[in-house]
Amino acid sequence: MYDLKLEKISLNNEEEKNEVYEFLESFGLILDKDVDYTVVFRDGNNVIKATCSKAKNIFKCFAISEDIRGENITSSLISNLIDKLFEEGIYHSFLFTKPDKVKIFTSLNFNLIYKEKSAALLEYGIYNINKALDKMIAKNKIDVTTEKGALVMNCNPFTNGHRYLVEEASKKCREVIVFVVEEDKSLFPFNERYSIVKEGLSDLKNVNVVPGSEYIISSATFPSYFIRKEDERLKSYENIDCNIFGEYFCKRLNIIKRFVGEEPYCNVTNTYNNTLKEVMPDYGVELIEIERKSYEGNYISASKVRELIKNDQMDQIKKIVPEITWKFLNSNKGKEIREKIRKSNSPH
Repeated sequence: MYDLKLEKISLNNEEEKNEVYEFLESFGLILDKDVDYTVVFRDGNNVIKATCSKAKNIFKCFAISEDIRGENITSSLISNLIDKLFEEGIYHSFLFTKPDKVKIFTSLNFNLIYKEKSAALLEYGIYNINKALDKMIAKNKIDVTTEKGALVMNCNPFTNGHRYLVEEASKKCREVIVFVVEEDKSLFPFNERYSIVKEGLSDLKNVNVVPGSEYIISSATFPSYFIRKEDERLKSYENIDCNIFGEYFCKRLNIIKRFVGEEPYCNVTNTYNNTLKEVMPDYGVELIEIERKSYEGNYISASKVRELIKNDQMDQIKKIVPEITWKFLNSNKGKEIREKIRKSNSPH
């Protein structure tokens, strides 16, 4: 029996943080850069024996020394993180873990969302994916009896290319849902992106623009999308995100077609599209890839718009974005974002 002490790590203290890095490395893990809270158990010799962290409402970076497992360490770590979230007014959380650890966390009242061969995603709290879908259906007046198509878009910002993809989808389906990625890690904030897309597609009467929720391309389901990190975890994240869409969204909302644009620039998005091609047929969903709209021989993309903003080539932007986007870019809020883009090196 160890004399263990629970301790919060100061993430601003490089020495303490390096201790956690080294401990996690011994398990083949890393301390993700986005963590905002980390705790450890130390033994009587002040040696770290267990740790866990969170990034907003996502629990991650768990590791427990073999010699102290079975001493309710996992429960104590989880309780500490949950208490911390409660202090922050957050009552719903996600957790990534290895498939063989799922039973440990379900015994602590976590619910499994999806499990694949190398990773599993669970959630905890008063909210869950089925309640989220209930709310989405009611709030957005989605008719679940009608077969429909769907697109998932970040629209950072909304371009003529996005508009073209939705127009093409609307020709092929009686109804179309456009899910706007709700995760606020883009240079254009979600509220602005959503409002622009909703107004920019308002003339397409069979198109319903819907916030994507925490369950579609979010930090919980697909963190690599936002960090553009191509590592061994990428395929797991892609599989989980795509299967959640198939298992929950397609089945519940009666989605039979998912549309994507060809991706000539970003390898992460391209491999994600390829995963969709593998996964969607398992749910009876047709994956339709549409060639991107081009202008003067170049494909239109949001990343190109941001590049033009960065280089102060506003005259070129007007040619490849809808009027609603152009107006926003020249508003006070839009000018603030343009200045932020000029100073940023973010891929999003």
